[in-house]
Amino acid sequence: MHQPSNRARFLATVAVTAVFACGLGGCQTMSDITGSISSKTTASAEPDPHQMAEATGERYRADPKNAEAALAYGQALRASGQRSQAAAMLEQATIAHPGDKALLAAYGRALVDNGNFQQALDVLSRAHSPENPDWRILSVQGTALDQLGRHDEARRYYASALKIAPDEPTVLSNLGLSYMLSKNLPKAEEALRQAYASGKADARVRQNLALVIGLQGRFAEAEQIVRADLPPDEAAANVAYLKQMLSRKDDQRTAGAGKMPIASLSRPE
Repeated sequence: MHQPSNRARFLATVAVTAVFACGLGGCQTMSDITGSISSKTTASAEPDPHQMAEATGERYRADPKNAEAALAYGQALRASGQRSQAAAMLEQATIAHPGDKALLAAYGRALVDNGNFQQALDVLSRAHSPENPDWRILSVQGTALDQLGRHDEARRYYASALKIAPDEPTVLSNLGLSYMLSKNLPKAEEALRQAYASGKADARVRQNLALVIGLQGRFAEAEQIVRADLPPDEAAANVAYLKQMLSRKDDQRTAGAGKMPIASLSRPE
């Protein structure tokens, strides 16, 4: 019986580790997995998200009509992984402040976190205007469209974002993932290499580029990228994880496997 190649098997599960980044300090979406290729040093420098959620929650409960307090609390809830709570709270905040674009943007990002992509698009369309577009929101709209399978439309949003913020690595990374999801790996690599070349690129870009290169069978090159600029112990752990993902067998033959769905994981913005 013919066995699928590593590349074919992994294409069916590639979205397990692919990471969408919604903008500078913006949301990040990826599948619900137990690990990822990332930088411990970067993560340790960030404030504890649960403590932030507690502190901002106290401020919000003391003055629930305060738009700034609601925004800070919503962002902290998303950062701590409390996605449903964030969406519910931000929904109420947008009802109380219907014209507040910052709250609408945060609510739209929370909806993306929860997988409510079409609703997120409706909300995000009100968070900025064609006359005054925000490249970060354009990037989030692109990720929502990608996760709805509307890849060509998503890329138009990324192109608009890049006109405002040329060479922005988070947008280029999302563009690369868009091509990855539609299985155009050479175009995905081209966009991700451009993102990786930026001095502002973070560990997510490194991860996504390594995955795209690994998908094309260049495993040694993918490992070199994972190891670059990392302490030996962290590099070894990340290489082991990359090998695990690249050797994963596709034993779940479902009708939707080829669509490569991506769930979400929030980050502060």
